[in-house]
Amino acid sequence: MTVQLFALVLVLLIECGQSKIPPHEEVARVARYVVNQCEWASMATISTHDLVRGQPFANLFSISDGPVGYGKGIPYMYLTHMEISVQDLEVNSQASLCMSLAQTDFCKKQGYDPQSPLCAHVILSGSVVEVKNTSVEALEAKRALFGRHPEMIDWPTDHNWFFAKMNITQVWVLDYFGGVKIVTPEDYFKATPY
Repeated sequence: MTVQLFALVLVLLIECGQSKIPPHEEVARVARYVVNQCEWASMATISTHDLVRGQPFANLFSISDGPVGYGKGIPYMYLTHMEISVQDLEVNSQASLCMSLAQTDFCKKQGYDPQSPLCAHVILSGSVVEVKNTSVEALEAKRALFGRHPEMIDWPTDHNWFFAKMNITQVWVLDYFGGVKIVTPEDYFKATPY
């Protein structure tokens, strides 16, 4: 009986420790939650490459705003100038990042299609800027990214990797029926996702 009771308590503790998506009415919290839960984003830039010059161009990037459950809302990236989308950003730093809970097991467990509004997703727009290598923020970016993407530590040094972040100017959230909701960056950063 003692072993069964211990197992039950352990299961309850694990379930209580897991975070849950905020209510859809709390849009800024949902946005922060999605950004913190996702480990990658699709980034759209305006292409500078001959075959698609001037057209939207999407690419995948690993991101992190900090440890799961403790993110600060700023999506950090580890980039190289060799990367095709980074070459676009050197001409026009404006971009959008899209993240979806379809990346997690949330939508699958709920039976939501990735395109369903119930499978929450967020689109952040703004500019992608390099984080100064000697700054305190560079240490934060390093901890955030390497903590969730440890493989990055061993990426080739001759690629001249650098930390970057999105300076957010727009936050768009689709987390329920009725259309997209817009959150100001101020409300986004004030929100607590958990």
